[in-house]
Amino acid sequence: MLDALSDRLNSAFRSLSGRGRISESNVRDAMRDVRTALLEADVHYDVVKKFCDEVVQDALGEEVLQSLKPGQQMIEIVHRRLVDLMGPVDTHLMLVEPGPTVVMLCGLQGSGKTTTCGKLAALLKRRGKRVLVVAADLQRPAAVDQLRLVAEGVQQNATGDGEVAFHGEPERCAEYGKAVGAAVGVCRRGVDRGRKEGFDVVILDTAGRLHVDDDLMVELEGVNTALTPHQILLVVDAMTGQDAVNSAKAFHERLAVDGIILTKFDSDTRGGAALSVRQVTGAPIRFIGVGEKFDALEEFHPDRIAGRILGMGDVVSLVEKARDEVDEEDAEKMAEKLAKGQMTMDDFLKQMRTIRRLGPMKQILGMLPGVGSALKDAEVDEKQLDRLEGMVHSMTPDERRDVKTLDKSRNRRIAKGSGTQPHEVNRLVKQFETMQKMTKQMAGLGMKGKLGAAKEMARAGGMPGLPGMPGLSSKGSTRTKSVKSGFKQRKKRR
Repeated sequence: MLDALSDRLNSAFRSLSGRGRISESNVRDAMRDVRTALLEADVHYDVVKKFCDEVVQDALGEEVLQSLKPGQQMIEIVHRRLVDLMGPVDTHLMLVEPGPTVVMLCGLQGSGKTTTCGKLAALLKRRGKRVLVVAADLQRPAAVDQLRLVAEGVQQNATGDGEVAFHGEPERCAEYGKAVGAAVGVCRRGVDRGRKEGFDVVILDTAGRLHVDDDLMVELEGVNTALTPHQILLVVDAMTGQDAVNSAKAFHERLAVDGIILTKFDSDTRGGAALSVRQVTGAPIRFIGVGEKFDALEEFHPDRIAGRILGMGDVVSLVEKARDEVDEEDAEKMAEKLAKGQMTMDDFLKQMRTIRRLGPMKQILGMLPGVGSALKDAEVDEKQLDRLEGMVHSMTPDERRDVKTLDKSRNRRIAKGSGTQPHEVNRLVKQFETMQKMTKQMAGLGMKGKLGAAKEMARAGGMPGLPGMPGLSSKGSTRTKSVKSGFKQRKKRR
């Protein structure tokens, strides 16, 4: 997401490096490239013009701090303006007492409303809320069944102490287009059920169209008038760029939406919707969809997204992801083992699984400052992690406790059992022993020593693939090319 825009912006800032002061000429030259980058990202023209004018106004005459380069000063200015462009932060859902709180989801067909309905229900379930989802899309009979399956999946698989239930009337689909207000009736009965059964939140999954038309708006306005939902959230497909912004504007003018949910934010989109929709509609972006799973709905934080665009990473979101996945008691036990150098292969496997639950590895690494740009052309091979798990599972309990017991014969057995090669098993064991050694050294050192040991560990090769990261493969990297080149040369000599 936003990689192309990030590259173009950083290229513009690099042109300012080496200067002692930001002049008007320097700024305007850099902003010309920034303007082009934003337009290519499908950001609304009026938004681009206003944004660039404000950045130029902020930058002209500003002294470059002694510890910073002009390019970094410009990044700080652009970061501040990007936050203003996408902000403010407004991610809360207003819940009323007594309930239920009625939330109406609307949007075009194919924008991901039904999936988002499930993700929002899962988020509320994690917060201990009882949620009822109502299938109000009577256009497509399959839409009712789809929402039912989504609701059942969330109830069975999503974590949390809450509850997710489904309300649908598939027989009403035959009335659609004949009986005026059929969808309104389904929504009203769903809310009545939510009130009687004590649900905290009722989410209305309304119908969509391939484009904005009057029939759709009349139906949505009917639901809005009859039920006066507490929140109207517009679901927008981030991949549709400028079209998404135009449709969002049309919805907002007719319904006065309270917030926007951007779906498919993890895909290879240009970013125009994220940077334009707030300014064009005036409605805040509340959530972003970052994957297919039920837990892949995140609160939208403009400062963090601006940081990702400018290559600063998003460590805060990464920490929050880790906090949700890591058990505090387990973390304490692991810290004690690391301090004593007693980490086993079972511990390593548990840690690797925890990391994988955070999301795709490339996405996770992209949240680290400076790493996202380094990985833009790399292919992080998730299957390599499966190979690592296979190798560990092929070891006996005694071997996992103490890898020093492994010899060539055992390595061959493990390789055969995991579908790998003996040299891969040998490499895993050696690098695991290096990691054990380094973590034990780090435990006995101060902060300065920890940093030095961490660097030494990275130089030692870390785990297979990228330095310090277990089982990642960067296809086409310099290291891979050099290995292939050496192999070819040895083959010729033979």
